[in-house]
Amino acid sequence: MPNKRFQHLFIKEAHTAKNFTSTSSGGTKPRIPVREIEAHSRFLQEKFNAAWTQAQNKQAVIHAAREGVYIEFKGDPGYELVTKSLEDMRSKRIRLLNVRTEKEGELPVIYATVYVPNDKKNHFLKKIQEYAAEKLETDPPKNASLINSIADIREAIMVESFWQDKKELIPSTDGAWCEVWLSSDKEAVLQRFNDLLVREEIRAADGLIKFPERMVKLIFVNKRQLERLTTLSDDIAEYRLAKETAALLLEMENKDQMEWVKDLLSRCQVNPNPNVSVCILDSGVNNGHPLLSLVLNNDDCQAVDNSWGVDDHDGHGTLMAGLSAYGDLLACLFNNQAVRLYHCLESVKMLPPPPQKNEVKLWGYITDQAVSKAEIKAPERKRIVCMAITSTDTRDQGRPSSWSGRIDQLAIGEDNGNKRLFIISAGNMDIDSILNYPDAQEIESVHDPAQSWNALVVGAYTKFDQITDRTFAGFIPVAKAGGLSPFSTTSQTWEGKWPVKPDIVMEGGNVIHDGKGFWDHPGEVSLLSTYRDTTKSHFRLFNMTSAATAQAAWFAAQIQNIYPDIWPETIRALMVHSSEWTDTLKAQFLPAQPTKTDYSRLLRICGYGVPNLTRALYSAANNLTLIAQSELQPYDREEGASNYKTKEMHLYDLPWPKEVLQELPPDIKVQMRITLSYFVEPGPGEIGWRDRYRYASHALRFDIKSPSETKELFQKRINLAAREEKEGHPGTQGASDHWTIGSNGRDKGSIHSDIWDGNAADLAESGVIAVYPVIGWWRERAYLGRWNQKCRYSIIVSIMTPEEKIDIYTPVAHKIGIAVPIPIS
Repeated sequence: MPNKRFQHLFIKEAHTAKNFTSTSSGGTKPRIPVREIEAHSRFLQEKFNAAWTQAQNKQAVIHAAREGVYIEFKGDPGYELVTKSLEDMRSKRIRLLNVRTEKEGELPVIYATVYVPNDKKNHFLKKIQEYAAEKLETDPPKNASLINSIADIREAIMVESFWQDKKELIPSTDGAWCEVWLSSDKEAVLQRFNDLLVREEIRAADGLIKFPERMVKLIFVNKRQLERLTTLSDDIAEYRLAKETAALLLEMENKDQMEWVKDLLSRCQVNPNPNVSVCILDSGVNNGHPLLSLVLNNDDCQAVDNSWGVDDHDGHGTLMAGLSAYGDLLACLFNNQAVRLYHCLESVKMLPPPPQKNEVKLWGYITDQAVSKAEIKAPERKRIVCMAITSTDTRDQGRPSSWSGRIDQLAIGEDNGNKRLFIISAGNMDIDSILNYPDAQEIESVHDPAQSWNALVVGAYTKFDQITDRTFAGFIPVAKAGGLSPFSTTSQTWEGKWPVKPDIVMEGGNVIHDGKGFWDHPGEVSLLSTYRDTTKSHFRLFNMTSAATAQAAWFAAQIQNIYPDIWPETIRALMVHSSEWTDTLKAQFLPAQPTKTDYSRLLRICGYGVPNLTRALYSAANNLTLIAQSELQPYDREEGASNYKTKEMHLYDLPWPKEVLQELPPDIKVQMRITLSYFVEPGPGEIGWRDRYRYASHALRFDIKSPSETKELFQKRINLAAREEKEGHPGTQGASDHWTIGSNGRDKGSIHSDIWDGNAADLAESGVIAVYPVIGWWRERAYLGRWNQKCRYSIIVSIMTPEEKIDIYTPVAHKIGIAVPIPIS
């Protein structure tokens, strides 16, 4: 069946749920200094009492009626601070507010700010006294891990102890827009803080973002006002500088080609009642453009604030619309084939026109309002949210923000259970450094909110490296065809605990230069899209990660149209699953003999590579894709106890082309790819991102039966609950030698994908796959009542054989009840 395409195979009720207990030992012990007990306990008691007195004296000076004080704990340089023990989980009144790391010389120092109510002053003093009183010869003293990890205690500094950005960004006397993170999500706390803002005559922006145990408001303040808020309020957790967005510079050559428009219109086949939409959150879209009026109705053009109007004042939104509707618009214009427009567009204006354009906003709240507008207007649509608006700076370095956290909430449906697919841009390279390629791109961080765990984040590569225009004689392209676009940003500089971003790369254009520092990006190395003012031009050049993001949204809409019942998690998975690194990308960033560590580095530069639409949409006789969508309950409470544990895993004994694979010659190499995708509920707030303060509500992992294992031994290797009492590890090994990336590189964020390489005989014995939970805050913060929540996931498994004449699709189709597979026309 050469060259025939088939729909992917969906497997339902193919798994069995098994009780699950992790084999993990709980991680490594923290590195803590050894102390002389009596001297250290005496020192800490004196420091705590002094800090308490200083804090209360300061409150007395300004007559603040406070119910507690802020205390700061410091660790030793190069050692850990046991932050999880600084919070009293029983009373929930002693609160760990934030954790930050600073440098002392070359060594990191951990600081933690804690709120202590007045009637709980003795809580820490008692812990210190118990530490000093327990002088056991064999066991460590009581509270030893906590007390030994504390190097110093002091009154929290009014702004610095709460500031989570660089110190030089603290507002001057002129003031600046700042985010204030409150230490609770209760309405009474919000009302109390709003009353304080009124009394202090501090301006607050509209909107509020709620997270578990946190709320975020945007206020305009100077440093003195921040100091007063800290002194007057019991509810401060963090301060951060608000984010500003950048308008793209689009001063490029325009070509008015009305005949192209007429020709393309004559070939368009439009769905009159589309159920799939791409919702563009941007500067508005001018749908008077004849190529856009086909897919964007007037009723679907809205604005967050009606006073802004719905027109595109900037041009960026209309450029996004052209590629979101047509994909490669230039290809559509030049070929003579029919163009099927099966999805529609929606526009919600999220960027206000001048003079409001440069006002700082609580962008997570604005995004929320924009999505809500579209959903209220057309609640029945399957919607892909497309956003290429990012902040101008890169200071987050993967750390969740209020904006990225709100996107994660919207994606998982925290508000109403409605899951959403967000496709957002990674943000663009600083143009002043663009010629320092690719070194500058490797260290330019992805921009906020593209650190979102649940969004599909899009970077850029380019195929364009040919220059024939004599105007640019002597110019050379910055990137080779198939290489990283000079505009793209990466997560190479992020700590390893943060997700891999971008997830994929798509065409974002190239840059040419004359070797003397002058550069340009003319039409031969850019994309073409729709221009907002058709009286001047119908087209304009478009590039950067915005253009890549618009194409990714179009790509996602094609998947949703072909498979109308699949979940947002599955669309994201198929886009990642179908992606490959180009030869140029591998040559750029991998050594001749790459290790798993090298592939992990490649992931943080260009994600999983460039998605392939044919592979995302269809299987072939020799290229089989199986898809399962399911849900499991990660955690549970032990019966009759207050302890919480992992609950279940799913075991898939897949319909597998075992006989076909076993019949292949032993020298034929085959591949398997597995992608696991799910959305997490965020728990942002700068509290160390460990233990109960993890960002992700839950996490899932996958593993496969190795060729040498039985199904029973595989279960015992990964699951303590499958073993008999006191039974040890079965002694079998996993398939780590077969994986390209490996678990250390792929198990980041909320989407995990890897490629298995080996011979057909080994793959024939590898058709059993497990999906199981690991730790998350749903379990660790069980008091929030989320410990019994279920989570959805999608898992995709593909088998690829090198020869088209090998048919692995038909036997699997038969096993799931399809008697005669029907090719796609």
